[in-house]
Amino acid sequence: MDQNTPPRLVAFRADGVDRYGVMRDAGIVDLTPVFGSRFKGLQQIVEAGALDEVIAAAEGRAPTFNEAEVEFLIPIAAPEKLICIGVNFPDRNAEYKDGQEAPPYPSMFIRFPRSFTGHNQPLIRPPESPQLDYEGEVAIVIGKGGRRIAREDAYDHIAALTLCNEGTIRDWVRHAKFNVTQGKNWDRSGAIGPWLVPFHDGAQLDDIALETRVNGEIRQQDRTGRMIFDFRYIVNYVSTFTTLVPGDVIVCGTPTGAGARFDPPIWLKPGDVIEVEAEGIGCLRNTVEDERC
Repeated sequence: MDQNTPPRLVAFRADGVDRYGVMRDAGIVDLTPVFGSRFKGLQQIVEAGALDEVIAAAEGRAPTFNEAEVEFLIPIAAPEKLICIGVNFPDRNAEYKDGQEAPPYPSMFIRFPRSFTGHNQPLIRPPESPQLDYEGEVAIVIGKGGRRIAREDAYDHIAALTLCNEGTIRDWVRHAKFNVTQGKNWDRSGAIGPWLVPFHDGAQLDDIALETRVNGEIRQQDRTGRMIFDFRYIVNYVSTFTTLVPGDVIVCGTPTGAGARFDPPIWLKPGDVIEVEAEGIGCLRNTVEDERC
């Protein structure tokens, strides 16, 4: 592994078994046999505060699988909470063209783990709507739980970083007056991954480039330093009304440029390739397929 490449922990399925390990340039070091009696998956490793221990165990071990042999899974299989932050970049707020200033508090909604798939897997477009859209975002994974976490202590509670394509069925988002739940929770309409990068330093989050590409064309491009609500604030705010626990995932907002904002809108279709990339984290890649009913 290149010395500039951060350690990466992956959840994957191979030979019909759900596994976890450490990503290397040459492949994946399967550590399931090493820690199988202690940890079922990455979620339990996060809960135990053992990310660094598992990474260290990969040293000196040859890769067990190459990428072509595995199915990537979402890193945290069943978080207690999977919370998404909406409208969190200045230009994204302007997209709504409602003349309102940036909101004083974040918009939020909940997604179910079933609504996501893993890296290199297809996003699923349902027969009920052609309006499948993309939203590239950085996601944080809570490592140390807490309630009313002070802003200055927020980074002590983050265990790892990952990426999200917060896929959305746009017309179903507008079915209700006060919520977007219906449009945000179609099975396998979004993706999380490709892996977890352990979080140790604010430089990994404070001002990193975030980009979404569709078929190689840049659609979204911004920096996290421009977020309306920064990561420290998000942890502080969310923990005010709910207790955060290890393994919780918070998806922290997308830049301008989603397909709905083009004129006419540009929806995802089968065969498209979507890539969400962020500095120091990696690149989450997905294709699109129609649901087989």
